[in-house]
Amino acid sequence: MLKKIIFMGTPLFAVPILKSLYQNGYLVSLVYTQPPKKSQRGMTVRPSPIQNLSETLNIECRTPFSLTNNQIEYDYIKKLDADLAIVVGYGQILSKELLGLAKNGFINIHASLLPKWRGAAPIQRSLMNLDKQTGISIMKINEKLDAGPICNSYPLNILENENFESLSERLSLLASEKILDNIDDIFLGKTIFKEQDNDNSSYAKKINKSESKISWNDSAKNIIGKINGLCPYPGAFFLHKGERYKILKAELTSTKGNPGLLLNDHFEIGCAENSIKVLEIQREGKRVQKIEEFMLGSQIKKGTNLA
Repeated sequence: MLKKIIFMGTPLFAVPILKSLYQNGYLVSLVYTQPPKKSQRGMTVRPSPIQNLSETLNIECRTPFSLTNNQIEYDYIKKLDADLAIVVGYGQILSKELLGLAKNGFINIHASLLPKWRGAAPIQRSLMNLDKQTGISIMKINEKLDAGPICNSYPLNILENENFESLSERLSLLASEKILDNIDDIFLGKTIFKEQDNDNSSYAKKINKSESKISWNDSAKNIIGKINGLCPYPGAFFLHKGERYKILKAELTSTKGNPGLLLNDHFEIGCAENSIKVLEIQREGKRVQKIEEFMLGSQIKKGTNLA
């Protein structure tokens, strides 16, 4: 008889993983995801990517606002008598009582090489930190944040000038492949979980929008890391004459100049160390543009101080 799996996830990152389980014949009996949210402009209510996929695959999907002290959901999960729960960016704290409701525990797929970058934003923090490598860790959830024992980690090299969107997609595809063998080993009783080295842990705190503003007094390398780590959302930006300009893509250059000064007609901007050349930009309320197109109609010219 097929083993019953509960899947808990919310973001786009979790979609290939749930899809892989379904396509490879695993019995996902129940899905939990965050409730639908209003769009940025507040006009429409949008289900999570996982809710959309669950409905497409005809898998039962539940969207409680909270699982904390939620007796209805506790009883519902208990009655299912699941063999395993898989959690991928669900976005809710799971109590000790809930974690005991699956025969083989609750497994988390985390987008870093734990114990590095525990927390909500491991991919963004890895890029902003200019890491050369990241990966996927598969761990058993305990009551501490991303601190449970690990059964397997899978490294992935970060490509030159890679952004959050690209790296997130590659990590998700890696996880969607590797989780299958891990599930099989768990059900066969072959999995060995090892405790994390807590002394070498680091924390990837949630991205605060205030972090998105570029400081030209930072080094060009760090500014590139911020641009890549925050692309496409929320996006690294600078202000000019009260308007916000989001930089989606840039590259490192060695042209010298004062921090924040537009150095030439190629839209190179001076930084505290070296400079960056902007490749894609978005003026507030406008569409994304290649820099050549943007400059044709822009009042920002060589010699402009953007600091």
